[in-house]
Amino acid sequence: MRWLRPITALVAAVALPLAVPPPAQADRTPVTAAGRPAAPVLAPQGPDRPVCTDTPLRLTFDKPPRLGSSGQLQVHHADGTLVDVVDLADPGTRQRGIGGALTDYGEVHRWTYEPVVVDGRTASVYLHYVLDPGQEYYVTVDEGFFRGQAAIDDRETWRFRTQDGPRPGASRLAVDGAGGGDFCTVQGAVDFVPENNTAPVRIDVVPGTYREIVYVAQTKPHITVSGAGPGPAGTVIGYPNNSVLNGDAAMSDVPARQSYCPRRVLPQPDRFNCWRAAFGVDADDFRLENATVHNTTPDGGSQAEAFRGNGDRIVLDRVRILSHQDSLRLQGRAFVTDSYIEGDVDFVWGTGGVFVQDSELKSLDIGYVSQIRNGEGGPGNVFVRTRLTRADTVPDGSVLLGRIDKRFPASQVVFLDSAMDAHIAPVGWGISDGDCTTVTQLRFWEYGSTSPAGAPVDTSGRLACSRQLIAEEAELWRDPATLLGGWDPRPTHDDGRKVNRR
Repeated sequence: MRWLRPITALVAAVALPLAVPPPAQADRTPVTAAGRPAAPVLAPQGPDRPVCTDTPLRLTFDKPPRLGSSGQLQVHHADGTLVDVVDLADPGTRQRGIGGALTDYGEVHRWTYEPVVVDGRTASVYLHYVLDPGQEYYVTVDEGFFRGQAAIDDRETWRFRTQDGPRPGASRLAVDGAGGGDFCTVQGAVDFVPENNTAPVRIDVVPGTYREIVYVAQTKPHITVSGAGPGPAGTVIGYPNNSVLNGDAAMSDVPARQSYCPRRVLPQPDRFNCWRAAFGVDADDFRLENATVHNTTPDGGSQAEAFRGNGDRIVLDRVRILSHQDSLRLQGRAFVTDSYIEGDVDFVWGTGGVFVQDSELKSLDIGYVSQIRNGEGGPGNVFVRTRLTRADTVPDGSVLLGRIDKRFPASQVVFLDSAMDAHIAPVGWGISDGDCTTVTQLRFWEYGSTSPAGAPVDTSGRLACSRQLIAEEAELWRDPATLLGGWDPRPTHDDGRKVNRR
């Protein structure tokens, strides 16, 4: 296929060292008497301690290894049947399916990813497929796959066994990158959930850093992913995914059948941009809590969502969303509470309706907090009791609350009872390619804005077609059900009153 093109330099540029630490090893791998490097320490190793079916393969050397330009790492069943191949000379080895994703035409979509990641003295190999449960495998590695290293070419040197896995239909799954759970990756647990799932499934993720792209297809509703640590910073899920690697820039010459996004809300703008998130969800009734999602694409590395939600009734509760451009994208009804979101350009965006409460929105650079694209009369984004903060390098008056272009003249963004530092520009709002005469249905609304110290913000210089709400209007929009078509996901007290944590 013509879209399997060389991308080694591109992937190397964005593959930052975000990896699950390997199991503890000796401080230094021994060297042979002849002075040549000894064989690396291999993990997993041995059939006596079964491992996850989605385990990475790890080799720890006496010094940081260097990948060759050719050679294969092969995984075999115990009977010799070939299961998977990582071939350094084949650009196709840097693509894989994730989460059973299908394009808008029903064809399997393949992501570009980095199958071998070197972090210090350890090389981690991420296979293309999940292995079968309860089976024994062996691994061979060609000479030159790692420069200066001898081949592993027999059936006995690197053998391991996979565990039996959870029972079918299990409603609670555990993810542990060190191998102590049902799965080693979040995606492995998501893949285990049955197609067209109808019952709630909870995935508990042990604290650690999980270097992976996660995708939840629309056939996997009713999933909760929960960090199992004491706070959201303990469980980090992320990847350096972006538009150059897997979005518009990467897909412009790929046939539509292999690239067009499923469940497109805006058919033309949304052709390819669903594939560039670190964590993407096309399913309904999804919940993420007590965890961090980090798109590790560096500043200036193109559009790079940390979390993309494209379903109905999505909840983000006590999460940290970290990226630069387009950090959080939500399409369809969503509720965000007690969370932290950072970025610089349009770092909260999508089509709505989205209700965000009691959260911090931190600007990392000059830019825009939001860009919302909803249709005429449709719900946009409402921010209630948010704190708009900034990095120390962000100057006064350099950030807008939101911007829009004239293609979306009826967009709605509302800030209520929010504390804003001085980086928010006096004009507040912007229209990228027009003015107030071109967007007569625009709903840029605000009420009760204060400084971090609680003093009222001077809104006299706001964009002419924005509006300050009156108290009765503000009270109406403080209720999530107003925006979300009657859906109010806030927990309730015993007497039926809704809980506000702040």
